[in-house]
Amino acid sequence: MNTTLWIIAGVLSVAFLVGGAAQVLMPKEKYRSLGASQHWVDDFGAGHIKAIGIIKMTGAVGLVLPAVGDIAPALVPLAASGLMLFMAGAATTRFRRSEWMYLIGDVFFLSLFAFLAWGRFALEPFT
Repeated sequence: MNTTLWIIAGVLSVAFLVGGAAQVLMPKEKYRSLGASQHWVDDFGAGHIKAIGIIKMTGAVGLVLPAVGDIAPALVPLAASGLMLFMAGAATTRFRRSEWMYLIGDVFFLSLFAFLAWGRFALEPFT
């Protein structure tokens, strides 16, 4: 189970680090042009998009760095819980915009973060 949790944390961390970096580094219009799944940015200002990217990158780092550095590894399930709440907000935005197929993806990510948090809180905690 420990290996599975590490793999999930690593994949999610890379995905959210890359996605967050794209939001921080690209202008809003350029980020929106990446595809149809990025039309949610129409509901937010450029500063909000950058803040969302920073939150994603912070959470991504929190999924692995505390455990790898063996400094406060108890932060890993807290980061997963925070990203779970973050994805609940993303799913709410998709729901409000009636983007049903993209909502399924957000719920999938939410489920992965929930599993990771549960796994690190109860199944295979670091401490």
